[in-house]
Formats: sequence, C-alpha cells, structure tokens
Amino acid sequence: MSVAIIGGTGLTSLEGLEITRREVVRTPYGEPSSPLIHGCFRGYDVIFLARHGYGHNIPPHKVNYRANIWALRHLGATHVVAVAAVGGIGEPYGPRRIVIPDQIIDYTHSRRCTFFEQDLSHVTHIDFTYPYDAGLRDRLKAAAEKAGVDFVDGGTYGATQGPRLETAAEIERMRRDGCHLVGMTGMPEAALAREAELAYAHCAVVANWAAGHCGQIVSMDEIKEHLYYGMESVRQLLGRLPAPDRAVP
Repeated sequence: MSVAIIGGTGLTSLEGLEITRREVVRTPYGEPSSPLIHGCFRGYDVIFLARHGYGHNIPPHKVNYRANIWALRHLGATHVVAVAAVGGIGEPYGPRRIVIPDQIIDYTHSRRCTFFEQDLSHVTHIDFTYPYDAGLRDRLKAAAEKAGVDFVDGGTYGATQGPRLETAAEIERMRRDGCHLVGMTGMPEAALAREAELAYAHCAVVANWAAGHCGQIVSMDEIKEHLYYGMESVRQLLGRLPAPDRAVP
C-alpha cells in the first residue's frame, strides 16, 4: 500500500523527502497540478503532489482535482493525506493549530466534481455521510500525539470557492451552519477521493482567524508567519505517520 501527500499553501515541497524519481502523469482529465514525486520520508514510501503547483500559481478554483486524484490512484496510492491552510472560526481553532476535521460543508460551485458524468451505464452515487476515512484520521492523530504536536480532533471544514477571502457576513453564516474551519480546496477533492476508493483525510493548518474575528482585518503577513510555524508542525506529524501496513503505535 502507498501513502500520498497532497501539499497545499505553505507545503509545496516536503523537506526531508528522499526523492527517488519525478513522474509526469497523463490523465483522461488533463494535467495534474504538478509532476508527482516518489520518495521515502522518515522511513515510509510516499507520493507527493503540490496541489497549487510547485510555483504556487494555480488558484483553488482552477485546480484540476480530478486529474490529481486520478493520477494518485493510477500510481497505486491507497491513502491520501491532504494538507491545507485554513481560517479558524472560533475557539479552539486559532492560528497555528493543527486540526484533523471530521466533516465538510461544500459552498463551492462550477467545479468538475465527479468522475461519474459521461458514458455511464448507470448513475453512480457514493455514501459521503462521513467524508474522511476513520482509520486514516486515527493514524494522523496518533502521529500528532507521538510528535508532541498540539492538535484539535474534529471540526467541520467549510469549503468556499475562492480565490478571494470571505466577508465577515459569510463567515457568520458559516458559523451558524456549524463550520469551524474555512478553506478553498476541501471540495471536490474529498468526494473524488471517495469515488476513487482512496482513504482520505485532511490535516489542516489554521493560518488566520476567519473574517470578522474581533473586528480584525485579515493580514497576509500574519498568515505567512502562522503558516511557517504551522507547517513545521505538519512536517513533524507526517514524520511520525505510520505507513498503512504498519500498526498504529
């Protein structure tokens, strides 16, 4: 079995990855965001993909999610850890916290969100009651505890369209809807992974308080600083992540 890591904003490369080869994959859905990197990270084999490209030049609504997930499945990945920068909506989801969410609300639109839409012999539905794989979430939590990383277990990720940040009124609506995090890449990535029968879970880094928190304006400089420290925690966590064929310590 093989672990894939999708790196988001702040994680366009994986420091410490011993690269064995880079591979350009052609898919029926177009080009993935970047070449896929094969290597060994802290004792286990991984495939690494930069969601926004290695130059971080692909905005969230333009990411080719179908090509990315298809390519990972094609190369034999069975477990996908999706790293993403998010905004926090209320305590305890403050900046620099690592969150392993357990639910999603989808606010995106006009994205190619399924593999099942053309030349079908029958309509295909997936069960998406629990959008994240429970076993992989447990592995992420065990890795965080072993690495001594402060994290929050659970929370609802609200996926917005982007690339602009949200208004204070939109965040207030999301709060009423039950969201604890806001990001721009959580969907349709999670649903496509479920369609592809990949075990998928999010490792979210809170980069800022979402719009309207205590009347503050979102600062891009503060986001960069919080991401710098938050992504270091993610690297520590990933370094303790047991491969799928190993027992969780």
